[in-house]
Order: sequence, then structure tokens, then C-alpha cells
Amino acid sequence: MTGFHLAQINFARLRAPLDDPSIAEFVEGLAVMNALADRSPGFVWRMVGDGGDGTIAAPADPLSIYTLSVWESVEHLRAYAFQSEHLDYLRRRREWFEPHDSRTSLVLWWVPAGHRPTFTEGRSRLERLAADGPTAEAFTFRQVFSPPAERPALLPARPA
Repeated sequence: MTGFHLAQINFARLRAPLDDPSIAEFVEGLAVMNALADRSPGFVWRMVGDGGDGTIAAPADPLSIYTLSVWESVEHLRAYAFQSEHLDYLRRRREWFEPHDSRTSLVLWWVPAGHRPTFTEGRSRLERLAADGPTAEAFTFRQVFSPPAERPALLPARPA
């Protein structure tokens, strides 16, 4: 195990406000999906939004929502996202969210274990991925980068 964890932020633009009946099933599922994440192997932390859930509305555009979380590894996040009940909600995303244009909707990056990324940090990583494509600082499930190499402890200087 390395001294790094995997951070992720994902973005979606709602078809309607969170209180609209057309996306009520999505809103009702937030608590279920957050509880599933919280008890999933490898889950470390998630940012909690104003509503007490893991959804963060963008200040300038309340229809743009984000989730930000930290996991022990890519494999743990992948298992939650694609091999759990979460996949059922993921398959229904077109009911609740506008299709993505050329914007990037998910970015992954490594953080030192114990670090809790900020919303601003996550948005910056999304922008970096959109501008530069996948790099070791901002990548996707399709092109994963390894965590930074652990630095060996510095050896004490030899006496002269």
C-alpha cells in the first residue's frame, strides 16, 4: 500500500432543480448511494454538501452538481461505481442529467493519505484534464496513472 489515496470529483448538469418532481428518484437515491459508498471497501472520505449529502451545487449554477470523494485505490472506486447498486443509478443518468458536451465530467488524481481535497482543488483538476488530457495529475478510468513513487528516506550525511 502506498502513502497515497485516490481523489475523484465528478460533474453533472441537472435537467431540473433538485426539488423538481422529474428528478425525485435521483434525489431520493442520494442517501442510499452515499450510505453505499460510506460502507464500501476502500472508501475513505467524501465532501458533504449543504443538504447534508454528498452533492455539491456550483455556486454560480445550481443545476451543476458535483461529488468529491477519496478512496484507497482505483480498484475500490471502480468496484463501487460499476459493480454495486450504484451502477443502476449510473445507467439512469440520462433521465436526470443533460448529456455532456465536450466538458469533462470526471477526474481522478492521487493525494497524500490523510489529505482532504477542496472543491476548488477538484474543479482545478477537472479544468486541467479538459485542457491537457490525461496526465499523472488529472486522469480518468480509461487512462489510469500510478500513484507517485514513495520517496526513500534521506540518508544522513557521512561525517567528513
